Amino acid sequence: MVSILNAFALFAALACPATAVAVGDDKSNPNVIVIMADDLGYGDLGCYGATDLKSPNIDALVAAGMRFDFAYANCPVCSPSRASLMTGRYPETVGVPGVIRTDSENSWGFLDSHAILLPRILKRSGYQSALVGKWHLGLESPNRPNERGFDFFHGFLADMMDDYYTHRRHDIEYMHRDETVIDVEGHATDLFTEWSCDFLKTREGKTEPFFLCLTYNAPHTPIQPPQDWLKKVKQRESGISEKRAKLVALIEHMDQGVGQVIETLRNTGLQENTLVIFTSDNGGQLDAGANNGTLRDGKQSMYEGGIRVPTCVVWPGKIRAGSRSDTRIMTMDIFPTICAAANTRFEHPIDGVSLLPILTGQAESLEPRDLFFHRREGGTRYGGLIINAVIRGDWKLLQNSPFEPQQLFNLADDPAESTDLKQKNNKKFLELANALRAQVQRGGQVPWQKLEK
Repeated sequence: MVSILNAFALFAALACPATAVAVGDDKSNPNVIVIMADDLGYGDLGCYGATDLKSPNIDALVAAGMRFDFAYANCPVCSPSRASLMTGRYPETVGVPGVIRTDSENSWGFLDSHAILLPRILKRSGYQSALVGKWHLGLESPNRPNERGFDFFHGFLADMMDDYYTHRRHDIEYMHRDETVIDVEGHATDLFTEWSCDFLKTREGKTEPFFLCLTYNAPHTPIQPPQDWLKKVKQRESGISEKRAKLVALIEHMDQGVGQVIETLRNTGLQENTLVIFTSDNGGQLDAGANNGTLRDGKQSMYEGGIRVPTCVVWPGKIRAGSRSDTRIMTMDIFPTICAAANTRFEHPIDGVSLLPILTGQAESLEPRDLFFHRREGGTRYGGLIINAVIRGDWKLLQNSPFEPQQLFNLADDPAESTDLKQKNNKKFLELANALRAQVQRGGQVPWQKLEK
């Protein structure tokens, strides 16, 4: 563990001090690594307040760059947030308003063939792109990673694994290496860590920049940590419940994997010119034992606990270590941020905005904008209808069930979202309701089911 933490210490030492270095001075474009956890709760890291959980490697990564206290996933579930990461768009505008599943009768998205994904844009600047881990944006052609711009794919296509060791979903093997189905042994977290490290080793000494997207399926259900990690947590945390102990162990195991990836980055001599982003696709799942801190609710919900996620960005020499931002950002902002850092232009419109001015100290905040959240889902709980939300400044309007009224909150005065102000401030309610309705109409222009030829 000491050598892994030393890798983060080196990151911090290379990070810029009180003043920022101007972007664009480098002769070479930076390498880029995005690490996305799956269902990681806002309060399930030591640096975000967890007291029964040890996450030294991710904590050190956060300390080496800028931490965002108000980072939002574009959706409280998997597929839509991943669509926003890859496209810089609101997910419903690229055909992914809900979860893409192996069961076509309960699948609520189909990635738009016209959507332009991040690896395809970065290719213009000579980037080699790899996706390791969970894809969850399509099970078949034409929506597999290699067909949508990635040069290399080593991971899992489907929504979740029924077992971290057998890697199947409904008895079907969805683990791939590029277009080839593979059957491998080992815990999925260990495999994704190993494959990411292997990719980094292939980049040692290469002049072309790379983009590595490492998307763990941890700590998504089933909560299945290696037994030695579970034993360690139980021995350390007196009185911890079995449910919570399993989730803590699964997260701590993932934390070690993140440390191994950063250590490999250092050992290959790539760390000085690598931008690293860590985030989660949505909030933690409460009935799986997640901790979302003081935020209300969790995964699947439009309350803050479902959409606020731990997020940091590290770039040695460009981003001041130990810096923090209270600017509200979204998953879709990662796309233009990476493009700006990579000096890569694109002509098509997107919804995200570059965070580079904030990261480099050239600005303290972004221009005011509305933040929209949208999810379509099935079953009797949703009936194929949508839930949604909009944040404008400190005001938030949400509908957490298609069968319940909308609610209005002021997040500055009421961060726990406990007092509905719709009746007291009808003017603000109507303003946000109109804005939200217009966004629903905008998303409705894009098909979210596969069109039959």
